[in-house]
Amino acid sequence: MIKIEKLSKFYGKKQVLNSIDLEFKKGKIYGIVGENGAGKTTLFRCISGLESYKGNISSDYTKLKDHLGLLLTEPFFFSKITGKEYIQLLVNARHMEITNIEDKNIFDLPLKQYASTYSTGMKKKLALTAILLQKNNVFILDEPFNGVDIQSNLVITEIIKKIKTLEKTVIISSHIFSTLAETCDEIYLMKNGKIIKKVEQTDFNNLEKEMKKFTIGNRIDKLELK
Repeated sequence: MIKIEKLSKFYGKKQVLNSIDLEFKKGKIYGIVGENGAGKTTLFRCISGLESYKGNISSDYTKLKDHLGLLLTEPFFFSKITGKEYIQLLVNARHMEITNIEDKNIFDLPLKQYASTYSTGMKKKLALTAILLQKNNVFILDEPFNGVDIQSNLVITEIIKKIKTLEKTVIISSHIFSTLAETCDEIYLMKNGKIIKKVEQTDFNNLEKEMKKFTIGNRIDKLELK
């Protein structure tokens, strides 16, 4: 379990996260939704140990970051590292051994090619493959479906469902609500650095309607389209 208490984050005088309380349990999939700038990525970076913060984050693990796989919206790659070398690097970071990387290349990526030359979707699939092969217990996936082809999105959805059966924890952000509704046990709505609502599966449809209402409002009418 991961427990977050009174988590706040400032960049200078600007407050990005405001006293967030959350709990994430094993064997559960959690969705985090909200407009751009709501604080989702900053929350993920704090949980992953990439940002300093005020408050407390505790877990069942001595060092959470040693059991956590983070998929960033835009994964970083060194300019002269191949896809295969990248996977090897991340697996080595967990002091694990891996053989036959090519056999585990489920997205058919050009592993001998420099990862920096990959398309946005290919980079995301490479980074996801690497953190999966690390055999992490917690996965934070920031927009895993964005920029990825439809076929791969189907594969990623099934991977997330499989991770759940292995009693691992998955936290996902996505602007594609249908993918969250298909995979998540709970969805949290973020706005201005706060968690303003928690929704169970039975109320996902109502949440989608509510999000459309406060996101769209009368904005389209202002265009006076004819």
